[in-house]
Amino acid sequence: MPEGYGPIIDADAHFVEPAETWSARYLDQKYAGFVPKRVTDNQGRSRRMVGGKLLPHIPLPPKPPMEKLPGAFDPKARLADMDRAGIDTMIIYPTAGLYFFGLEDKDACVALCRAYNDWAAQFCAHDPRRLIAPAVIPQMDVVEAIAEAKRSIDLGLKGVFMRPNPIAGRTLDNPAFEPLWEMLAAANVPVVLHEGTTQDLPQVGMDRYDNFLFRHMISHPFEQQMGLLSLIMGGVLERHENLRAMIVECGVGWAPYWIDRMDDHAHHWGHASLKLPLKPSEYFKRQVFVGAEGDERLLPFTVAAIGDDNLCFSTDYPHPDHPFDGVVDGLKSMEGLSMSSKRKILGENAARLFGLDMSWWVPRAQAAE
Repeated sequence: MPEGYGPIIDADAHFVEPAETWSARYLDQKYAGFVPKRVTDNQGRSRRMVGGKLLPHIPLPPKPPMEKLPGAFDPKARLADMDRAGIDTMIIYPTAGLYFFGLEDKDACVALCRAYNDWAAQFCAHDPRRLIAPAVIPQMDVVEAIAEAKRSIDLGLKGVFMRPNPIAGRTLDNPAFEPLWEMLAAANVPVVLHEGTTQDLPQVGMDRYDNFLFRHMISHPFEQQMGLLSLIMGGVLERHENLRAMIVECGVGWAPYWIDRMDDHAHHWGHASLKLPLKPSEYFKRQVFVGAEGDERLLPFTVAAIGDDNLCFSTDYPHPDHPFDGVVDGLKSMEGLSMSSKRKILGENAARLFGLDMSWWVPRAQAAE
């Protein structure tokens, strides 16, 4: 790699699915009543309704949300926002699709996943080098999940999007998932774990707090840590050494502690669990990637503790959790990181994770000539 920065790849951004996603073009209209939507409750509050079930209130930020930006649902506007921020490629996940995993009706879940994936494929087709989306799969049913993953990969989507929570009573190390992991490894595409404080699934914090800030702060890192525990110490990554996993939207500062704790437990309590030939930290280094928040102050600490080969960066655009404008420049100027580490975190690792061909890329100054 020459001096300077290579391609900039945002490993965690989002769509805000427009009404078109659920039109007859994409969705069998007998399932239209299951589409996640916002309604006003009897206190005048905006709440999510999914499949006729009203979910707990989420206090929205007082300032106008970025989710109203045209780039949230229009590919041309998205590319313009990416250009303004200095981002070459975005990996994009759903918003409404986060709520599919709490549906109890399998056929409705399959139909919504298909509609979303078809729409996302059309969105990304506007510029498939720069707009990348993993497929949402009906995690409640492994056979249907495999079928939808295969179909979506044929459409051009990259990998699959899953929740770390128990879905249909299964954690990720449940033997029922083995055919899915085998298929993803053979297809050479990653699984991305993405939590969302949807409050409609088994979720850490739901049993003791009604404060949404508390629930949000807890659910993202703790559910992801347990998902990683299942993949590593449940033997999934041992059995499928070509399977790559990505964990996003919970920062990276927790990773050194959790990996070290897994190694410690494997050493002292390994007799109480599945016997693994490698240390948990070795599986992590071989197969797992974690997305840093764009303004995360613990990033240099994390690099010093576990290295820079497994870290990416994210903006969460257009969600309100983190800033978007200035994120790339902030990472480029962050103290405590070498130029080599910045290149890996800003793009090289994500390209390797998703198997992206970035041969088309040229530096922006050169592209403008």
